[in-house]
Amino acid sequence: MIMEKYVAESVMRVGRILLWLPLLSVFVACDHADAPAKTETALEHARKHLDPSYVCPMHPQIVKDSPGNCPICGMQLVEKKQTIDSINPTVELDHGTVQKLGVRSVAVRKGRMAKTIRLLGQVAYDEKNVAEIRTSTYGWVENLGVRSEGLQVKRGQLLLELYSPEYLDAQQEFLKAQKQDKSGITKKYAQRSESVPIRDYLRYLGIPDSSLNEIARTGQIKHRIPVYAPQFGIIVRHNVHKHQFLEEDFLMFTIADLSTVWVVVDVPEYQLQWIRRGLKATITVPSFPGKSWDGRVDYLYPELDAGSRSLKVRLSVPNFSGELKPNMLAHVRIASQFDAEVLKIPSEALIMSGEREVVIVALGDGKFRPVEVVSGLREGGDVQIISGLNENDRVVVSGQFLLDSEANLQASFKRINADYAQH
Repeated sequence: MIMEKYVAESVMRVGRILLWLPLLSVFVACDHADAPAKTETALEHARKHLDPSYVCPMHPQIVKDSPGNCPICGMQLVEKKQTIDSINPTVELDHGTVQKLGVRSVAVRKGRMAKTIRLLGQVAYDEKNVAEIRTSTYGWVENLGVRSEGLQVKRGQLLLELYSPEYLDAQQEFLKAQKQDKSGITKKYAQRSESVPIRDYLRYLGIPDSSLNEIARTGQIKHRIPVYAPQFGIIVRHNVHKHQFLEEDFLMFTIADLSTVWVVVDVPEYQLQWIRRGLKATITVPSFPGKSWDGRVDYLYPELDAGSRSLKVRLSVPNFSGELKPNMLAHVRIASQFDAEVLKIPSEALIMSGEREVVIVALGDGKFRPVEVVSGLREGGDVQIISGLNENDRVVVSGQFLLDSEANLQASFKRINADYAQH
């Protein structure tokens, strides 16, 4: 009963392998000029290449090259077949069989891995080119120069003037400070002084030095604070109207320069090994078929999204035409290449078997052996090999599944005989 149990389990393990036996037998049985007169099945071929030895079922340490009895218990020794490598046995075929199976091999080579990543993204403002204009003090809006959103403004263009009693009081203090020397004596004429504290306060209110110098020179108080555009761009937020009262730190305008925009994409976690700063990208949008923009990876955000298992990556894209608008859908292609050379093989040479990755290595003279490997990057029909192979090793790219089945069959006989010997 025990022997039947182990035989049944072993047969189930090689059930998939046995499906190849009829095909392999046909190949082997075909007549050819160089083949011997007597043909053999795959099963017979596998048995022929198992080296016989004899062990005691009760004392496995007793191993002999010929039949006989155990010197300890007197039991008859049981035949046990061994291979050079019991896990990955060597398969040996004659030249004619190799040709009929169409076995081809290629050399393991070194080279760079390249990949084109395709992603979806969204156009966004370049936050480095976005300016918010806020009030530095309370007051009322007068002489509104820009009346709606969407208008283009130049650097230094007047946006509005703000009437503020606090501004008037600060100017009077400023003029008074300008007329005093370090001893506190009031002078007849105002003198320019860079160290007057009230000048720094007026600068905080947004008064340029040119206006402060004019006030100090003329002694005339200005009744309104001018607010100028700090940069070129588009008014994307307009929150004021004429005669409106504004509190301190109120957001009046937002100006965005769209000559450069960001495109933000979500990169899946398994593709992060291909992404780094400085990579070139090509951007297209559905709104402009046939047109593309060149961009560059500018920033990788520090944290993955726990739900989507992806990382936000930011691309900087020149947009001098202004056709790319924030919140547009963008199709992104990022071209990536590993700088260092890696070992790589054709992807068809890799056999995925459960948790194992195997290739069939051609040893020469019709000998082949399965070798477990650890694979890495995959792109363009190539697979990176991290361990298991060396440069110039030859791997089988055609007929490798039949050879793998033959090797597994030999390993199964090994396990059957080992189980029988132990029980």
